[in-house]
Amino acid sequence: MTMACKKLGSKADPFRRQGQAWFCTTGLPSDVIVEVEEMSFHLHKFPLLSKSGHMEKLIKEISDEEEICVVKLHDIPGGAKAFELVAKFCYGVKLELTASNVIYLRCAAEHLQMTDEIAESNLIAQTEIFFNQVVLRNWTDSIKALQTCDDLLPHAENLQIINRCIDSLAVKAYADPKHYSWPMMEYGMMQSPGGSVLWNGISTGVRPRNCSADWWYEDASLLRLPLFKRLISVMGSRGIRQDVIAGSVTFYAQRHLPGISRRHNPAPVVATAAPTEDEQRHLLEEIVSLLPSEKGLTSTKVLFGLLRTAMILRANRSFISNLETKIGFQLDQANLEDLLLPNFSYSTETLYNVDCVLRILEHFLAMDQVANGASPNSVDEDQLIGSPSIAPITAVAKLIDGFVAEVASDVNLKLPKFQNLAGAVPDYARPLDDGLYRAIDIYLKAHPWLNEAEREQLCRLMDCQKLSLEACTHAAQNERLPLRVVVQVLFFEQLQLRTSIAGCLLVSDNLDASRPLRSGLVGSGEAGGWVSTLRENQVLKEGMDHMRMRVSELEKECTNMKQEIEKLSKVRKVWGGVQKKLGFRVKSQMCSAQQESVSDHRKKIEKSPTKNTKHMTFHR
Repeated sequence: MTMACKKLGSKADPFRRQGQAWFCTTGLPSDVIVEVEEMSFHLHKFPLLSKSGHMEKLIKEISDEEEICVVKLHDIPGGAKAFELVAKFCYGVKLELTASNVIYLRCAAEHLQMTDEIAESNLIAQTEIFFNQVVLRNWTDSIKALQTCDDLLPHAENLQIINRCIDSLAVKAYADPKHYSWPMMEYGMMQSPGGSVLWNGISTGVRPRNCSADWWYEDASLLRLPLFKRLISVMGSRGIRQDVIAGSVTFYAQRHLPGISRRHNPAPVVATAAPTEDEQRHLLEEIVSLLPSEKGLTSTKVLFGLLRTAMILRANRSFISNLETKIGFQLDQANLEDLLLPNFSYSTETLYNVDCVLRILEHFLAMDQVANGASPNSVDEDQLIGSPSIAPITAVAKLIDGFVAEVASDVNLKLPKFQNLAGAVPDYARPLDDGLYRAIDIYLKAHPWLNEAEREQLCRLMDCQKLSLEACTHAAQNERLPLRVVVQVLFFEQLQLRTSIAGCLLVSDNLDASRPLRSGLVGSGEAGGWVSTLRENQVLKEGMDHMRMRVSELEKECTNMKQEIEKLSKVRKVWGGVQKKLGFRVKSQMCSAQQESVSDHRKKIEKSPTKNTKHMTFHR
C-alpha cells in the first residue's frame, strides 16, 4: 500500500556514486570530504554551513588546522544512509519525506543542529510538520515509523518519537477505525464508481471490508519485542479490553514462535535470521508475561502450545510450573488433543508426558475446591449431580478418562502412574464409570503380564455400581477382568435390571388404573388412540417378561458361581492339608481345575440372552 509522502526541494539530483564515495557533479571542485562509516562524501562547504550549525563548527575547527578539510561524522544517527538524504536537502535536491525515512532525517537533523535559527524552514521543522500532521494521523505510517526507531536508539527515544507513535497507535486501536484517514479506514468512507476507496478524491485501489476487533493484530506483530511490549502496555492503560490484548499477544506468539499450533499458524512466521535457543526462550518468557491473568482470556490450546514450546526449549522449572498453573485454572476448556504432550526428556520411557498432565489436574482440583468453598465430598452426591458448580469438574473427569484410555496402551506406563492419574479424579465427578472401565480394559489388554492381585488392585479404581447396563454386559464377558470383579458386575447388573422392571411395572399399573376411569368418557372419535395405547402396553409387558427371565438367569449364574467359588476354596484347604502331610505339590492341578471351572461359567454367561440392551463399543 502506498505511503503518504511530502516533496522537498526542486533541483535535479547531481549526486553520483563511485564505489564507496559520493560525488556532487555541480561543476565546482569539492572543498570538503565528509566521512560517515565506510562511505566518503565529496561536497562543498557552503551548502552544509548554510543549513547545519554542527557542520559549521566542525568545518571551522578543521579548516584552521589543515589544508584539506575532512570531517568525520561516524556518530550521526542513521549512518551513511541518513547523511545522504541530509546532503541532498542541503543542496535543494528533490527529496521525498516518507514514513520510512522521516525518523532518520529527524534524528540526523537534531544531531547536526539544522534549526530554523540557521535557515528558515530547515530540516527539523520540515520533518516535525510531516511527522505530526501526516504520519501520526495514519495507522500504517505510524507503524512503519515506529519500526525504524529500532535503528535510531537512543536518539528516537530522546526526541519522544517512540512515545508519540505508540500513543497514536493506542488511540487508533481503541477508537472506531472509520474516524481515521486511509489506509486504516475500513468502512464508512467515500467510494469510487469502481468500488475502491477514495482518499482526498483519489482512487486508492483499496476495496472496503468489514472491520473487527483484531484488525490491527498483524501490523502490531511486525514490531520488535521491546516496542511491542510498550505498545501493549499503553493499550492496556488506555482501556482496551483484555481479551483483545490477549488475542494480539497470541497472534504475536504464533508469528514469532513456530510450533505454537500443531495444525497451522494464522500468522506467517517472520523470515529473519534464525534466533538462538536462548533468544527464543527469552521471547517465550516475555510473551507469557504479557498474557492477561484472568481465566479464559487466553485460549487453552494456545497455553498448551506455549507449554509444549517451553519443554522443547528446556525452559526453567518455575516458568513451566507457571504455565501449568495457568492451564490448570481452565482445564475444563481443553480437549483430548491438547493433553497429548510428547515426552521430550530422555530419562522417561512413556510416549506422552503423564506427570505434566497430573500436575495440571492437581492445579485444577485445588482451584475447584477453593472456588466451591469446601470439599464437595462432604456434600450429598445426589445434590451435586446436575448442579452448575459440578459441570467443570465433570467435564475434566471425562477429559481425564479419555486421556487415561489414550495412554493406557503404552506398555511402558507403570501401574502406579496409571492409578495416580485415574484415581486423582474425585468419585463424585463421574456420573458413570464407563470411561474409566474402558481405560482399565485397554490397560489390561496392553499389560497381560499383570498378576491377579495387580488386576484386582487396578479394578478397585472403578465403582461397579456406576457402570451402565451396556458396560455391565461387556464386563460380564470380559476374560481380562478378575473373577471377583465379574461377580460384582453380575450382581449390580441384576440390581439395575430389577430397578428397571420395578419402574416398568409402576408405569403399567398406572396405565391399567387409568383405563376404566377414561373408558366411559371416550367417544367414538378417540377409539383409535386407545387401541394404540393397548398395543404399546402389550409391547411393554413383553419387554418386562423378558427382563424377568434375564434377572432369573443372572440370579442362577451368580448362585452357581458363588457355590463353585466356595467349593474351590474348600478343595484348596483339603489339598493344602494333604500337601503338608504327604510333602508334594498339586498347585498345577489346582490351577487347571480352577481355570476349567471359571471357563465353563464364562461360556454360560456368553450364551445368556442380552436383548433390549444398547450396543456399546469397548476394546476387547
